[in-house]
Amino acid sequence: MIAGVPYGRLRSKGVGSKMTHEVGEWGDEYDVVVLGAGAGGMTAALVASLEGLRTIVVERSDRVGGTTARSSGTVWIPDNPQQRASGVTDDAASARVYLDALVDGRAEPALREAFIASGRTMLEYLERQTDLRFQAYREHPDYRQELPGAAAGGRPLEPAAFDGRTLGAAFDSLGWPLRELMLFGGMMVTRGEANRLLRVGRSWDSTVLGVKLLARYLADRTRYRRGTRLVLGNALAGRLFRNLLDRRVPVWLSTKTSRLLTEAGAVVGLLVERDGKPIRLRARRAVVMAGGGFPASAALRARHLPAPTPQYTPAYEGCTGETLELAQAVGAVLGPSGEDNALWFPSSIATRDDGSAAVYPHIVLDRAKPGLIAVNAAGRRFVDEAVSYHEFTRAMYRAHRTVPSIPAWLVCDRRFVWRYGLGMIRPLTPRLSPYVRRGYLRTAPTLEALALEIGVDAHGLADTVRKHNEYARTGVDPEFARGGNAYDLGNGDPAHGPNPCLGPIERAPFYAVAVVPTPLGTSLGLRTNANAQVCDARGEAIPGLYACGNDMHSVMGGEYPGAGSQIGIAMTFGFVAARHAAGKG
Repeated sequence: MIAGVPYGRLRSKGVGSKMTHEVGEWGDEYDVVVLGAGAGGMTAALVASLEGLRTIVVERSDRVGGTTARSSGTVWIPDNPQQRASGVTDDAASARVYLDALVDGRAEPALREAFIASGRTMLEYLERQTDLRFQAYREHPDYRQELPGAAAGGRPLEPAAFDGRTLGAAFDSLGWPLRELMLFGGMMVTRGEANRLLRVGRSWDSTVLGVKLLARYLADRTRYRRGTRLVLGNALAGRLFRNLLDRRVPVWLSTKTSRLLTEAGAVVGLLVERDGKPIRLRARRAVVMAGGGFPASAALRARHLPAPTPQYTPAYEGCTGETLELAQAVGAVLGPSGEDNALWFPSSIATRDDGSAAVYPHIVLDRAKPGLIAVNAAGRRFVDEAVSYHEFTRAMYRAHRTVPSIPAWLVCDRRFVWRYGLGMIRPLTPRLSPYVRRGYLRTAPTLEALALEIGVDAHGLADTVRKHNEYARTGVDPEFARGGNAYDLGNGDPAHGPNPCLGPIERAPFYAVAVVPTPLGTSLGLRTNANAQVCDARGEAIPGLYACGNDMHSVMGGEYPGAGSQIGIAMTFGFVAARHAAGKG
């Protein structure tokens, strides 16, 4: 059991030192068994329980939350309740236009339609029956602003902060955020709070916020290994987990599933190993695959992702594709391979004190700010640096076909690092030498010397910086139109002009950090229908088998419409799967 939640009885008999089961005998019976405890899986389990179905969550790792617990927790849902409450009632139609243009035939329209139709219903259902709450990002533009139907904001939603203390002893079973994204080794803040904290000592409001957050954190550390004020994806995962515990839904951790069990072509249960003992679990209505795809599997990355094969991922270590293989063993098939089969972050890599690799995703805090460029081995820019993390990484791969662009180098000067930070280096950091000694940060007194240090063409880099500085003066980037759309501008520095995303690189010393492609998730998954039922090679649903999250083949054909689209789609189809299994779909 976990946190006092009973997990049922085991009906088996011992033979020697092993546990066996009589033919046809079940260790325990449930209506719904969910494999995976990320946002999609926990949503499916919670909704199934709310629908009156006896439900269990089986998680192979020793933590709940998966990659969701490390994420921003943003949920991208068009036509959501907050939009409607503010008077926006036609967003479903605009979203269809946007997604049709974005996906452009790379995925079945019925799946996108199911997402648009069910996303708002999912949020209304959960907010009505649980304490899950979200607030809209009013000014958080969709990623592809050049496409018709793209919104300037409102579709992404931020989860409300959550008090981890309400989990009791189960708090230690919630996965941690990425360490490098926390302050003081364990304090979480939102992006908005981080921006406000930069003004501590200069703004009364910011100083009061800093004092309050630090006081809460210091009090937490007298009893906990980290802060219990949870925000972002940790808040979303923690609240879903707490709701499952409140409803006494069993959550089995460190439980490996070895195979799915079928009768007459239908999935009716599964064989798991718990505490070294095999258990046959009956699933009277559904097994839901929610294992998070395969971004953490080196073998599957090499098989399905583009070359050069990514060596690192910021995704949860448990997302290794076992659920995909379990489903394929009973007749499921993967969807069609796409351009790259992944959803991407450009990340810088460092070695922690304990020898483990730190993977830092460069999402929005530095790339769009004025005074930084990204260059390849020729010392040339290859992309609008302010584009979404997914499109930035795709541009690395596309450029790499002709000029080595992996790794790419983020180049700036000392003034930039002080003002905005760079990767793992936070703003206002007084000493950069520790990062230089560890090899994370490269530095030189001239651009030519920096080019030699990072192995790029010196003439190309000097010429690129010269042109870029002229663009910064005029405010116009004729090469890549950086700062020319709402998404770019939203991540730039509004206090800088004439273009919030363009600034000169001119004050020595100069600095560079290498970034490489890292999959935050995978888009190649199990083929499903609009009910989230997993399909076989003929396109027919396999009775009793569902998928959501990144175990489900991308309903966007591998495209990334906006912040939180992965979690929004995962929760929506977790909801759809549970409702269909309950006979409500």
